[in-house]
Amino acid sequence: MDWHKMSEQEVIDTLKTDRKNGLSQSAAEEKLKEYGTNELEGKKKKSFLSKLKDQLLDPMIIILVIAAIISAFIGEAVDAFLIIAIVIINALLSIYQEGKAEQSIEALQKMASPKAKVIRDSKIREIDSRNIVPGDLVVLETGDIVPADLRLIESSNLKIDESSLTGESVAVEKDYRETYEEDNVSLGDRKNIAYSSTIVTYGRGLGLVVGTAYETEIGKIATGLDAVGDEETPLQKKLKVLSKQLGMLTVIVCLLVFAVGYFMHNNTAIEMLMTSVALGVAAIPEGLPAIVTIVLSLGMGRMAEKNAIVKKLLAVETLGTTTVICSDKTGTLTQNEMTVKKIFVDDTDIDLTGTGYEPKGSLEIDGREISVDDTKSIYTMLNIMTLTNDATLEEENGKYVITGDPTEAALLTAAGKVKVTKQAANDSYPRVEEIPFDSDRKMMTTFHENFVENKVVSFTKGAPDIVIEKCNRILLDNKIIDLTDDIRKNLLEKNSEYAKQALRVLAYAFNVHESLPQSLDSESIEKDMIFVGLTGMIDPPREEVRDAIVECKSAGVIPVMITGDYLETAVAIAKDLGIAEDESQAMMGKELSNMTDEEIREVVKTTRVFARVSPENKVQIVRALKENGHIAAMTGDGVNDAPAIKKADIGIAMGITGTDVAKNTAEVILTDDNFATIVHAVAEGRVIYSNIRKFVGFLLSCNIAEVLIVFLSIVFNWDTPFLPIQLLWLNLVTDAFPALALGVEAAEPGIMNKPPRDPNEPIIDSKMRFTIASQSIAITIASLFAYRYGLSHFPDHIEAARTIAFTTLISSELLRSYSARSENIPVFKLGLFSNKKLVLGTAFSAVLMLLVVYVPGVNDLFKLIPLHWEHWKVIIPCALIPFAIGEIFKAIRYKKDK
Repeated sequence: MDWHKMSEQEVIDTLKTDRKNGLSQSAAEEKLKEYGTNELEGKKKKSFLSKLKDQLLDPMIIILVIAAIISAFIGEAVDAFLIIAIVIINALLSIYQEGKAEQSIEALQKMASPKAKVIRDSKIREIDSRNIVPGDLVVLETGDIVPADLRLIESSNLKIDESSLTGESVAVEKDYRETYEEDNVSLGDRKNIAYSSTIVTYGRGLGLVVGTAYETEIGKIATGLDAVGDEETPLQKKLKVLSKQLGMLTVIVCLLVFAVGYFMHNNTAIEMLMTSVALGVAAIPEGLPAIVTIVLSLGMGRMAEKNAIVKKLLAVETLGTTTVICSDKTGTLTQNEMTVKKIFVDDTDIDLTGTGYEPKGSLEIDGREISVDDTKSIYTMLNIMTLTNDATLEEENGKYVITGDPTEAALLTAAGKVKVTKQAANDSYPRVEEIPFDSDRKMMTTFHENFVENKVVSFTKGAPDIVIEKCNRILLDNKIIDLTDDIRKNLLEKNSEYAKQALRVLAYAFNVHESLPQSLDSESIEKDMIFVGLTGMIDPPREEVRDAIVECKSAGVIPVMITGDYLETAVAIAKDLGIAEDESQAMMGKELSNMTDEEIREVVKTTRVFARVSPENKVQIVRALKENGHIAAMTGDGVNDAPAIKKADIGIAMGITGTDVAKNTAEVILTDDNFATIVHAVAEGRVIYSNIRKFVGFLLSCNIAEVLIVFLSIVFNWDTPFLPIQLLWLNLVTDAFPALALGVEAAEPGIMNKPPRDPNEPIIDSKMRFTIASQSIAITIASLFAYRYGLSHFPDHIEAARTIAFTTLISSELLRSYSARSENIPVFKLGLFSNKKLVLGTAFSAVLMLLVVYVPGVNDLFKLIPLHWEHWKVIIPCALIPFAIGEIFKAIRYKKDK
């Protein structure tokens, strides 16, 4: 439909909606069933058969399947059947694990779903944008991403960035009053339409949804949208290279095994082919990338439970390397429950009691409760606080809930303490126009009727220094007098006094107009105003942030406050929380504007508080920190924070107060807007990387040992210690379950007492190389000794020797998984059974091992025999040797570190 050509009433009639009250909830639910959700289809999921095909088309699996077919042809049907069965079990396990990872990411995507503000049943509601339907009445404010195609029915200085749709870089001015009759009006020229996925850069508006999902203009262009890309993290790339290198090495060893066994020792070709291929499959850690993905996904889930939604796997990895956290103050370091504590009007300080958003408390002068009539100008002051206000404060189930800016909600709360409400004020003095707030002028102005008879009054609220500068008169005792230099100086001193008490100060002014001005711009309206008063409010620090700052510093992570607040307020909060020691560690953002890049790089080395910063200053700070070699995390909530969020190594957006633009730009979203959550996420990132190292070291030491055992036995011309089917079962038993359990190991003591790791450091460093080498050699020697013992004591019973070697190897690898829980701390210090998942995983693996050894019929299939105590007398000591060696080395290292 040509919605841009239709009148407002035609659109309302067509959509069967209400211009004032929006849709009813029941009507919206019916439309949702009719039109479906407002989302573009992402990448189609792979079917089960497609995933199974991918697993079975692995080159090594293909070789194994061919070997099984050959084995069946030469009469070894049982072996062939078991090999195929184990291959399928392995494939099904991988598919299951892949599915769990997909489910985890899908759940996080839903949690990170963009929100939209709609009017339903005459109330503003915040809902998932996917649940918007045609006919919904959508509220647009600066920073919002337009959730669907809208026909505008109200607009106030509304500008929208449509570059994602039209390629036009300049924001488009919108006007709901525009109408069109011609047919070929281009998308960029339709000023009465707002398009899905475009960004509100200025002003506010109201629009009716006329298209959702594929009925939007962006949906018509899109052929599919993948919300989560398939980008590999640097860690996954490193592991992939490592797997390939190990694979090539293993193939060479397998060829050597085949050549030595076939040409030097006259074993049959099929026997050596089966042994070599099975050895290759057992030795190559082909599951590494899958396990890494699962562990990262599980880590994302744990972070989400702790209020940090991570949108990309890459961010999980990078979080652990963070060296500096640049944090906004309001809501992140503080409680985000602003409370007005002071009102300065008629040259009088008024104290307010009560905290939070519940309008309980009172206004007091020198401890005496006052009413609106006690000071003559307070009525005007409270009305300006209430009318220059886009927040709402409503009681729901006994609790007061705010929509909009916490600062504005605090003003509504303060006025409500003396029964001045937004509803009553708006009914008496309706808003007819406005100049919205922006971060450059730091003011907002609204125009109202009826406050002065037959005239229009403009009320202005904003930063005190700017508002005072724009005033030339003042309201005192309900009289308007000239604003003299002495009075101006007194006001600025009062502003400074409040700021030094860590209060956030706002100033209020007004002007009277004969009628609504023709030109509604800041230059002509916000000047020569009448000053009314000041408010001072405080957002108390979060109690948990103090401990988080201490943890940050012990972890070698530098906390930096970057705020738009005044220097005095910022320093007071920073000193209270332990971010800064004194004023020498703080500076104003405007000072950065006159510095060279080199000077800024020097400044950020010692400065811990940046106040009154501009969006450009934030980018300068982040860039300088990165150039100094830091891995920088940057938090933000507004449109103007987006460039710095994007510039940082880790962008973090506020989930409660954050705009859609900030959330869309960031890699991490905090659902509680809490600085302590960032520190928890950094700790989780460190734990995840540490755990990845653990299971990489575990898998490699075990797999290298398996290769060495078979290779050396062939070189020594002994009978092969493991049959192909035994190697495959061993691979299934020892790799998957303990490795995954190591991936969820709890944080080691002191993990946040170490400096951040270098993101460029190799996964396998010198310490890990020594551990892998020593453990591989120890497991090899122990297993070969046990095998040789079996050969010498049971010369006519090769199955006994193989069973002893088989059981020794599995037992030593399961014990190795416990030693792998820490690279430095002895397992007994950690608590032998403190990782319950590892206990369950190794117990299950041990049961599977005993199953093929003791269950009649099953052991025949695997060519194993039931073991007796005389066998276990050699198995247990041999299996314990590698574990003991590893723990001895760690004990020595631990003592040295202590």
